Amino acid sequence: MKTKKIVVGAIAASMLSLSVCSFAPAAIAAGETVQISASDEAAKAGENFSVTVSLADIPTTRIAGLDVAIKFDSSILTVSSVKAGPITETGADGKDASASSAPLFDYELNASEGTINLMWTTLLEDSSYWIKDDGIFCTISGTVNSGAASGAVSKIEFVPADRTTHSGSGDANDQISCGYIDNDNNQVEYTVKVKNGSVTVGDPVTTTTTTTTTTTTTTSTTSGVTPTGTATLRGDANCDTQVNMADAVFIMQTIANPDKYQLTAEGKANADVDDSGDVTNKDALKIQQYKLGLVTVL
Repeated sequence: MKTKKIVVGAIAASMLSLSVCSFAPAAIAAGETVQISASDEAAKAGENFSVTVSLADIPTTRIAGLDVAIKFDSSILTVSSVKAGPITETGADGKDASASSAPLFDYELNASEGTINLMWTTLLEDSSYWIKDDGIFCTISGTVNSGAASGAVSKIEFVPADRTTHSGSGDANDQISCGYIDNDNNQVEYTVKVKNGSVTVGDPVTTTTTTTTTTTTTTSTTSGVTPTGTATLRGDANCDTQVNMADAVFIMQTIANPDKYQLTAEGKANADVDDSGDVTNKDALKIQQYKLGLVTVL
């Protein structure tokens, strides 16, 4: 894999093959918060796992660069691939000349230490090519080690990338970098709120929901009345009578920031498209796949 040279976090990045000056413009706090979350998954020893990393509450000013690392327990998990998610497909690859040297989405896996450095960055000044949509940033896949004990848990933990703040500084990086460079060449940083995920060794945990239905016989016919907690339209998490990407985003927002976003009982029933009895990032992923035509039925 080609690697990238960090100049000002992920935001003013360039390829290692390019010669660039190493200076850091002043960082400015944007006063806005981006949510980054990982899903909670389970898989038996020797079987495959897949964890989604998602972004939510992306500000209207958008994201030109994200630089974050993930820690996992390498005695439990073996990571085999990291794939960019739909929200990284901004069209920048076809416009940013630096993409010919290395992908705009890049990662560095240290399997023995159990770390993954994740980066997405574009040098384009046109913000229409920056990340603007909430959704899946990347998917991390691999295998649960055959010797992993049942019930063991590997955290999927977000941490600052292990590097210097910028080339030649000698100062260790101590933050997750997310933001952009403004017109005055100042580094604008968003506050990043994280929700760590996990992979548990064993069968996926499912919650059984028992619904009691009371039938009343009457001489009149009532239509359009749906019992609370009963699905009305599979995938319609936000209950707007449509199934679209907004439903996938809303699911991830409720997971990443439950204090601000909540599913109604009807929305929860609609959102549980994998029929696990609970609403997770897997449901959001399936809805996105449905809208992209990768699956035909919810």
